Amino acid sequence: MRYLPLTDRDRGEMLEAIGVDSIDALFADVPPAARLDGLVDLPRAMGEIEVERAISGMAARNVAAGSVPFFIGGGAYRHHIPAAVDHLIQRGEFLTSYTPYQPEVSQGTLQYLFEFQTQVALLTAMAVANASLYDGATACAEAVMMANRLTRRRKAVLSGGLHPHYREVCETYARFVGFELAALDPAPGGAEDLGKRVGRDTSCVVVQNPDFFGEIRDYSDLARNCHDVGALLVVVVTEVLSLGAIIPPGEMGADIVAAEGQSLGNALNFGGPHLGLFASRDKFVRQMPGRLAGQTVDADGRRGWVLTLSTREQHIRREKATSNICTNSGLCALAFTIHLALLGDAGLTRLAHLNHAAAVALAERLECIRGVRLVNRAFFNEFTLRLPRPAAAVVETLAEEGVLAGIPVSRFYPNRPELEDVLVVAATEMVTAEDMDRLEMELREALS
Repeated sequence: MRYLPLTDRDRGEMLEAIGVDSIDALFADVPPAARLDGLVDLPRAMGEIEVERAISGMAARNVAAGSVPFFIGGGAYRHHIPAAVDHLIQRGEFLTSYTPYQPEVSQGTLQYLFEFQTQVALLTAMAVANASLYDGATACAEAVMMANRLTRRRKAVLSGGLHPHYREVCETYARFVGFELAALDPAPGGAEDLGKRVGRDTSCVVVQNPDFFGEIRDYSDLARNCHDVGALLVVVVTEVLSLGAIIPPGEMGADIVAAEGQSLGNALNFGGPHLGLFASRDKFVRQMPGRLAGQTVDADGRRGWVLTLSTREQHIRREKATSNICTNSGLCALAFTIHLALLGDAGLTRLAHLNHAAAVALAERLECIRGVRLVNRAFFNEFTLRLPRPAAAVVETLAEEGVLAGIPVSRFYPNRPELEDVLVVAATEMVTAEDMDRLEMELREALS
């Protein structure tokens, strides 16, 4: 009973109080395909050394991003993280993944959160930013719900260029929270007339810049269209480094910005953790999810830091909360803040230009391959190709040769034959000339 404190009787009483007849009934909303039928295929018990050996063997089967030429993006990007970042985030003043529950005691944590908010506001050209959310996808869904509250409307229009994972998270929230989504079909390189989809019942339009296919657009006209009918413009950014080179959302008239901050300070780590960035106009601040750290002075006139606004359920009554996300990615936010502070203004701009130059050089080489067509008119460090055969098979062939060539869009949209030949390729500052040589050579051979 040391590790299993509940008896069968305890469980029975709990199920009766909840009003269900079995534990399985608690998982009714989880699709059957996502459930395990039985135990995981692992030994029932092993010693610590044996567990370490087994897990190390499983980990060795993965191909790490730094071990082969790597051109995968799609919302998670490989960038160089300075060694100082990892050293500084482990200092005792900072080492916690949570915002403190007695905040005034933890001045170091509050100070970096204040600086983090300032950085995000400057990057996005917005008036105010919060102290982070879980990741970009949940930040996107929170932005839609915030727009619903502000406009008192229940319909959001999603661009076809929105990352499919972000779209799925919005669909999940819509199903359980109760609002309507009008999602456009994905169209690599194609123009969308989102303005025609905006009506008096629209709470917001959600666009991504650069979009999932790497395309960069100016949404200033769309912002005006939205505002003419009382709707809001939500701009999503999955590659925050792009804001070192392109027009920020705030200058296009965005009302809310939801972004992913993984690119700064946070390595890929086989899928996470990630970092949600969230910013808005100042007049909307009281409907913003999460928390805001602010600056003040103490009784002796010394500068100090406090939680200025806490609109989440752990601080106020649940029915008054703007969000039920119960924590922020604090340690990831700290890494972001340190990395960006180390770069500075000039460093961020130079790094962004290095990324763009690498992507342009690679795109020019690959579109010279027979049958390969570059879809994009303007892009940052990620672009889309159409191949003369299904992209997924080509990617698998190149992976067998030790080159991770990009993301076949069919993995996200398996039921859309018109996207079978579409490949999304990313090139960051970590891509070398030799990497480009390998990709070009292997792609030519695979398509010959």
